[in-house]
Amino acid sequence: MKSCLVVDDSKVVRMVARKILEGLNFDIEEAENGKIAMDACLKRMPDVILLDWNMPVMSGIEFLRVLRKSDGGQTPVVVFCTTENDIAHIQEAIGAGANEYIMKPFDSEIIESKFSQVGLL
Repeated sequence: MKSCLVVDDSKVVRMVARKILEGLNFDIEEAENGKIAMDACLKRMPDVILLDWNMPVMSGIEFLRVLRKSDGGQTPVVVFCTTENDIAHIQEAIGAGANEYIMKPFDSEIIESKFSQVGLL
């Protein structure tokens, strides 16, 4: 079973993402900010990370930059899932190592489509 780390400061978003991803046979871990997510990755690197941009303690983009420089941090597929939908944010995310970009709000069809595009399904 593939593993997914859902990183978002909203408990509701994490809950919705968990329900969708468990339905797609992913083993889910959750983190409410980039610092907790980085700690989780250092213990066990997930196959995919669903990542919010705006979070306290460590933002999604800060997390991504640290992740990609860490040991094994090039391996996970990173899918940003955020309300930041302007071209500058998208380019910054892709430049920092994101594989895909989803706009909030999302649903199961969007997640399934993006995960299929990056070869996770």
